[in-house]
Amino acid sequence: MILEDIQSRVDPRGIKIDDVGISGVRYPISVFDENQGKQDTVGTMALSVSLPSEQRGSHLSRFIEILDAHAGEITPHSIPRILAAIRGRLESNSARLEVTFPYFLRRSAPVSGASALIDYSCGFTATTEGEHFHLIITACVPVTSVCPCSKAISDYGAHNQRGYITIAATPAIDPNGELADIWMEDLIEVAEQAASSPVFPLLKRPDERHVTMLGYDNPVFVEDMVRGVAEQVRTDPRISQFTVEAVNDESIHNHGAFARLTWPPSMA
Repeated sequence: MILEDIQSRVDPRGIKIDDVGISGVRYPISVFDENQGKQDTVGTMALSVSLPSEQRGSHLSRFIEILDAHAGEITPHSIPRILAAIRGRLESNSARLEVTFPYFLRRSAPVSGASALIDYSCGFTATTEGEHFHLIITACVPVTSVCPCSKAISDYGAHNQRGYITIAATPAIDPNGELADIWMEDLIEVAEQAASSPVFPLLKRPDERHVTMLGYDNPVFVEDMVRGVAEQVRTDPRISQFTVEAVNDESIHNHGAFARLTWPPSMA
C-alpha cells in the first residue's frame, strides 16, 4: 500500500517558515575535553530547517534518523557534517542545531585540596545557510558575588549571592577556513576570575573560611563581572565576537540583577 506524503503537499498561503524541526531531544554524546580528550555526556537538542513557502510540512522523523547516525560526537568539527546531513535529507537551504549538555570538571578545594566533580551547563548553537556557517560556543558558570555597595556602607558584613556568568563565543576562522579551538575550560576560567569567588563542589572548614574571605575581599557588581570577562576575552585571537551576561539571584531583594554586553560593540 502506498501512503500519501502529506507533508509534501503544496501550501497555497505563500509564507516561508524560518525554522521547523524537533526540540527537547536527549541523546548520549561525546564532546571535546581539554584534559581528557573526550567526555561522555547527555545532550538536549533542537534540530531544524527552513521550510519554503510552497511546502506544507517537514519530515520530522528524518531528524531523529540523522541524530542517531551522527550523535556519537558533537564538536565544532563534526557539527558541519551534521548540518550538511540535515540539509540533504530535508532538502533545505538552511539548517540549525542547538545542543546543551552538562560538562563536568574535577575541582579541588583551595586549602584542603579535597576534590569532586562539578557540572557546568555548556552548549553549541550552529547554523548554516548556503555556503555560510556560524557557530556559537556557550558556557554558563555558577559564581559567588559580594555586593561592593553593601560592603562599603555596612559596619560589618556584606550581602552576597549565587550568580551565573554566561559566555557565548564565536570562534575565529583562520586563512585556511579552519575554526579556532575554544575550550570550555577557558571560558569557565575567565568567568570565575571575574567573580568574587568561584563555586566549589566540596569544601572543608578551612576551605569555607578561605572562600568566604576571598569573596569579601573581591566585591563585584554584575557590571564589574561582564566588564571583567570582556577585558580578557576581547583580546583572545581565537574569538571573533562574543556576548557575556551576568545574572545575580539577589539575596536581599525579590528580583534579580543582570548585565549584558556584546563585543564588538554595536555601531548603531
